[in-house]
Amino acid sequence: MLVPMPPTDSLFLLGESREHPMHVGSLQLFVPPDGADAIDIRRMFEDEVAKDEVAPLFQKRPKRSLATLGQWAWEQDRMFDLEHHVRRSALPKPGRVLELLQLGSRLHSTLLDRHRPLWEMHLIEGLADGRYGVYFKVHHSLVDGVSALRLLNKMMSTDPEERGMPAPWAPRPQRPRPQRDGSSSRPDLRKLAGEAVGLLPALARTVNRAITEQTGVMSLSAPKSMFNVPITGARRFAAQSWPIERIRRVGKASEATVNDVVLAMCSGALRAYMLSMDALPDSPLIAMVPVSLHGDEGSSADGGGNNIGVVMCNLGTHLPDAGERLEAVHHSMEEGKEALRAMTPMQILAMSAFGISPLAVWPLLRLTGSVRPPFNLVISNVPGPRTPLYWNGARLDGLYPLSIPLEGQALNITCTSYSDEIAFGLTGCRRTVPHLQRLLGYLDAELDALEKAVGV
Repeated sequence: MLVPMPPTDSLFLLGESREHPMHVGSLQLFVPPDGADAIDIRRMFEDEVAKDEVAPLFQKRPKRSLATLGQWAWEQDRMFDLEHHVRRSALPKPGRVLELLQLGSRLHSTLLDRHRPLWEMHLIEGLADGRYGVYFKVHHSLVDGVSALRLLNKMMSTDPEERGMPAPWAPRPQRPRPQRDGSSSRPDLRKLAGEAVGLLPALARTVNRAITEQTGVMSLSAPKSMFNVPITGARRFAAQSWPIERIRRVGKASEATVNDVVLAMCSGALRAYMLSMDALPDSPLIAMVPVSLHGDEGSSADGGGNNIGVVMCNLGTHLPDAGERLEAVHHSMEEGKEALRAMTPMQILAMSAFGISPLAVWPLLRLTGSVRPPFNLVISNVPGPRTPLYWNGARLDGLYPLSIPLEGQALNITCTSYSDEIAFGLTGCRRTVPHLQRLLGYLDAELDALEKAVGV
């Protein structure tokens, strides 16, 4: 049976090409249980593969035909082959994290096969420190970052003694959803019409703010930078974690949020990185910051889907002082969130789509690199599990996100919190973002500078 795909999901298929893969990923590190080693974790995964049990979400593949009127839809893959999706890799010696990141870069560069369900899991052994690696990638049309972390949370346990846990791809018992009366399932046409009419003044206010302040949910222009050029399909990935308590202390001392401090770290690191290449624009960089609109549950019954709005953040990269950059970021994010609070969820989605539409239109018109971009890069911060997690006694020791560079947006920074740390995952076009690893050192230096600036 064909199930129509929501437009927000199908956009990621429509915009994909060999040079522009549209999948997200995560790199996970596991510490074996006491008395076990990495080979034992591999055997546990192999036992789960042999069971050949797969949740409905991971059996869906995209399809479009005359029956769907040319639109993308989901159908169940009746010839599903689990061993195609779960693969094994080993690192070359000396088996450092460097070799792991290099493998992750290569795996993240390849397209997913559209004739099959759009996900892969790579089991990675050979780390010299005895840990076990897992690289998981899934197409953005199937899940967004928040949905992916919720799925991860459901497959894990906070109990290190729990055993007999199913694999990440295996089905899980569904909790009953609350019953609704028939009237609540029908659309309120009067309400929808009112929201549609309200889009016009909301659009006018947003455009005015974009022109005068370069903040809010839309930016009409950002400075041209080394990141706003055509890209290739090859990727480079770098990642590192910092204690989240350090970031909280900076935020508390400056009356800013954790996300503000994360953005300020990125601002200072980007400034130092671009200065080292004599490529820093005179005007401040503008970051597109996704904002989750998920409620307590996923956006669809199987836990997939996409539900996000966006805020445009002035990063203040033209300012030489770390404290001033943090203040500029905080002010810009407050302005953007204030604009979102004045809108309904439908208006937020519509305005966000309008704000990022140049990314889809400009490549078709071959304008990338020849006109000023609407924003310079994407920076997202996805909250993750707050307590240590285990899979059959193996402790999740690291969780690093890999995301999507876009045409004209050669660098993506995605952060994920886990337990008492926050991980920065940097995904860049291999050809146009050189020496990506240096950004990690600049992030570390900027956190030091922010602590000094606010006196902690």
